[in-house]
Amino acid sequence: MRGFENNLEEFKKRGVRVVAISVDPPARNREHTAKQGYTYTFLSDEKAEVIRRYDLLHEKGGPAGDIARPAEFLIDSTGTVRWVNLTEDYRVRARPEDILKVIDGLRTAEPPDQAE
Repeated sequence: MRGFENNLEEFKKRGVRVVAISVDPPARNREHTAKQGYTYTFLSDEKAEVIRRYDLLHEKGGPAGDIARPAEFLIDSTGTVRWVNLTEDYRVRARPEDILKVIDGLRTAEPPDQAE
């Protein structure tokens, strides 16, 4: 998560908004972001509705109950999932630098604008 904060400007340059989602309540997310100095958005999904929709619920996976499986998604402005990284091990995550390369690759793979 620190890596996303450290690369936030690079994501912004590419028009990408970084958002984290967890089952933690809003107060815990606020405390965590303040303590860590994160400036990107953290959303609370206490009922795990979105987490279930993306099949990321790890029931009783945390010390206090259900948690979300580690994952990174690139979702475009139409809501289409363009890229996914899923892992069972929170220590093995996609690095922000690698995700930036994926974004750049997706951009070059897009058909040219019809207006050009």
